[in-house]
Amino acid sequence: MRELYKSKAFVWTLLILFLLVWFYMLGARTLVPTDEGRYAEMAREMVATQDWITTRLNGIKYFEKPPLQTWMNAITFELFGLGEWQARLWTGLCGLLGIGLAAYTGTRVFSGRVGFYAALVLASSFFWAGMGHINTLDMGLSGMMTIALCALLMAQRNEASRESQRNWMLLCWAGMALAVLSKGLIGVVLPGAVLVLYTLFSRDWAIWKRLHLVKGLLLFFAITTPWFVAVSLKNPEFPQFFFIHEHFQRFTTKIHSRTGPWYYFIPILLLGVIPWLGVFFQGLWQGMREQRDTAAYNSLNGGHFQPKKLLLIWAVFIFVFFSISDSKLPSYILPIFPALALLVACYLEKADYKALAWAGSLVAVPCAVGLAFIPRVPSLAKDAFSRPLVEAHVPYIYAATLIFFIGGIAAIRLARRHKDAAVTALAATAFLAGQVLMLGHDPQGRYSAGVDYVPALQAELKPETPIYLVGRYEQALPFYLRRTMTLVQHADEMEFGLKQEPQLWLPTVDAFVAQWVADHTAGKKDIAIVDPTLYKQLQERKLPMRLIGQDPRRVIVANDPAPDADAAATDDGKKAAQ
Repeated sequence: MRELYKSKAFVWTLLILFLLVWFYMLGARTLVPTDEGRYAEMAREMVATQDWITTRLNGIKYFEKPPLQTWMNAITFELFGLGEWQARLWTGLCGLLGIGLAAYTGTRVFSGRVGFYAALVLASSFFWAGMGHINTLDMGLSGMMTIALCALLMAQRNEASRESQRNWMLLCWAGMALAVLSKGLIGVVLPGAVLVLYTLFSRDWAIWKRLHLVKGLLLFFAITTPWFVAVSLKNPEFPQFFFIHEHFQRFTTKIHSRTGPWYYFIPILLLGVIPWLGVFFQGLWQGMREQRDTAAYNSLNGGHFQPKKLLLIWAVFIFVFFSISDSKLPSYILPIFPALALLVACYLEKADYKALAWAGSLVAVPCAVGLAFIPRVPSLAKDAFSRPLVEAHVPYIYAATLIFFIGGIAAIRLARRHKDAAVTALAATAFLAGQVLMLGHDPQGRYSAGVDYVPALQAELKPETPIYLVGRYEQALPFYLRRTMTLVQHADEMEFGLKQEPQLWLPTVDAFVAQWVADHTAGKKDIAIVDPTLYKQLQERKLPMRLIGQDPRRVIVANDPAPDADAAATDDGKKAAQ
C-alpha cells in the first residue's frame, strides 16, 4: 500500500475535513467564564472606545497582560462583528499555526513522514486541540513561542545556508517579541533559558555565533518597545504593576492564590497527550539518546546541532519552570506540546507495529471500561440545578467514547499492515472525540456564562439603565449584553485598576443600598446581579426588588421605580438604607 503521507489527494482531503471541523467548532459553543468572557469583553471595549493603548476590563484599567490578543480579537470584531467564533478566531489560528509549523519543521529538519506525524500528533492531542477552541492567552502565547522554537530549529539545522540561517533567526526573534506582547517576559525568558541549557548539555558553543544577536535584538525591541513606552507614558502606574507584581511576585509568591503541589501538571500532561500516551515516554527517551549518539562528534568537531535534544530541553525546562512556580494554571504548560509532538513523531517514524498496537490498546481498553461508568456521570453534578445540564452531556460522552474506542481498535488492527493508516485513524478519532466532548459541555457553559438570561435582561434594559454586580463579577454577560457594569464590594481581578479610578465602583453593600433606594425613590430603574448569599441579606433589609432570574450562581433583580414616590415607598426605602 502506498505511503499515505506522500499521497497529495489523501493529505488534502484529510486537511480539508480537519479544517471544516476546526473552524465550525470555534463558534459552536457559548463563551465560558472566566478567560473567554474576559478577553472577548476587553476586545469589545477596545473597539467601542477606540483606545488601542490602555487595555480595560469592565471599563477599568487592566494591566495583567500585554495587548496582542486583545488587539487581534478587536481587529476580528472590527472586520466580522461580535460573536463567539470571532472571539475565538485568533486562538484557533494560533492553534493551527502550531500544527502547521510542527509539520513544516518536522519535514525540513527530520523527514516528510515525521512532519506528517507531527501534525497528526499535535492536532489530535486533547490539550492542544481543546485549548485551540478556548479564547485564552496561553494558546496565543504558545503559537508565538512555536514560531520561535521552529524558526530556531530551521535556522540551526546543519544544512542551512547562511542566508536561510539569518532569515529564520530573525523570524525566531520576531516570534519571541510577539510572545512577549502575548503574555509578558516569559516570551523571551523561557526560550533564552532553553538555549543556555541546550548549550551546556550539548557543548554546542558555536550556536551563539549563529544567533544574529545584533539584528535580532534590534528587531525584538522594534516590535516590543512601542506599546510598552506608549502605555507607560499614558499610565505611569503601569511599569511597577506589570513588571514587578505580574512577573516577579506572581512567580515567587502565592499572591494570586493559584497554587498547587509540585506534581500539579503531571496529570494534566498525561491526559493532555492522549491518545499518544503509549508512545509518549519513548519519544522523550529518543531525545535523551541523541546526546549519546552525538557526544563523540561534538568532541571532535566543536559542535553539531542536536534538534531532538533542543526539543527535549524545551519541553522539560518549561514543565519544570511552571511546576516550581507558586502560580499555576493548567494551560501554563501548553507551549511544550509542539516540541512533544515532534519528539513523538520522530519515535513513530521508526516504531514497530507493537508500539502502535500498545498505543491503540491504551485507548481502546479504558474506553471499553469507561462505557460502564458513564451512567454515573450525572451524580458528579454539584447541585440539583446543574444535574440536568450534566445529564445533557451524557449522550455526547457516549458518542465520544465510542468514536475513540473505534480509533483504538482501528490502530491495533492496522498497526502491523499500515503504520500511516494506524496513526491517522488514532489521530482522527481522538480529534473528533475531543470536539464532541466539548460540544456536549455547552449547556453547562451557558449556565456558567448566564447567557440564558440575556433576552430577559435586554427586555428590561435601556441605554441609561445601570447594572450592578453585587458581591460577584460576571465574566461573560458584559460581552453578551454589550455594556459594562458597576462592581459592588467585590473587586475581583480589577482591584489594581479600581485603586487608580475608585469612582468606578461601589466598595460596600451599604453604598449600593443607598444608591438603589435613591434611584427607586427618584423613579429611576436599576438592574442588579447579586451573589445568592448577599441576596438573602438584601431581602432581610427589605430592599425593593423584583426577581428576574435566579440560579445557584446568581440572582438577577430589578429596581422598579416607585409609582408616585409616595410617603410609604419613601419610608420603606429609608428603612432599607439603615
